[in-house]
Amino acid sequence: MNKVILIGNLTKDPELRYTPNGVAICTFTVAVNKRVNGENQADFINVVAWQKTADLCATYLRKGRQAAIEGRLQSRSYDDKEGKRRYVTEVVAENVEFLGGKEKQEQPGMSDPFADPFTNTGQPIIISDDDLPF
Repeated sequence: MNKVILIGNLTKDPELRYTPNGVAICTFTVAVNKRVNGENQADFINVVAWQKTADLCATYLRKGRQAAIEGRLQSRSYDDKEGKRRYVTEVVAENVEFLGGKEKQEQPGMSDPFADPFTNTGQPIIISDDDLPF
């Protein structure tokens, strides 16, 4: 079984890219705290999210924000510009939860993913077929 669960803080803003076929890819690094010999230390873990999860991470995560990531560990290699073989180990995110409560909205019109849709609105929630996971 290949399953990873991490809780950490983003070390910088996520980076969103697209494949030539238009598939969203979001990459970011989380600092995960640990104690070694009574001292606080951190591991820096690279995370990759795809498709809808990538879009959501790029929209709502920012440097310093805490997130819980559930996914699988992946190792891969590639040749860099100098022809040298490089190896990468990363977590492929299957589920990301945004932790740490609300933060100030930095982008005008950005909806609040933490708002309670049933509080004092009296309005029905409209969900499109694109939002359904099945």
